[in-house]
Amino acid sequence: MAQHTPSEPTTSDAPPASRLPRTIAAVVLVSLLAVQPAAAQSSAVCSADNLPSMIEGFFQLTTALGIVGLAVVWQADSLIEIFTLSPDRKKGLKRHKRSAMKSAVVLVVLGPLYTVAGSLMNLPLATCVDLVPW
Repeated sequence: MAQHTPSEPTTSDAPPASRLPRTIAAVVLVSLLAVQPAAAQSSAVCSADNLPSMIEGFFQLTTALGIVGLAVVWQADSLIEIFTLSPDRKKGLKRHKRSAMKSAVVLVVLGPLYTVAGSLMNLPLATCVDLVPW
């Protein structure tokens, strides 16, 4: 049985950074091969009878629930903040309110952004589905 010497690196001793380019190349190759059939089938969503309106309704529902969730979280955090004496706890609550606001803004902006950017890039789904929640 041959012994391993420190001067002979093996594949298991190679640092992860040296395997990164091969991994990225493999992911890109697989995604290019996998995207071609998916791109050919993307018009099936637009040709379905009720699917575009169902997608629009789902997006409007989730956006409305996200905004209601923001209001509930904001009010609950404000109420808890009134009865909190610790400055660290108050800072944590303010951080939580900010993160809830950021999430709601992303939720509200994402649909119109996809609709505008998708139509500019000629994405088939953006032509038949309107993701503007209002």
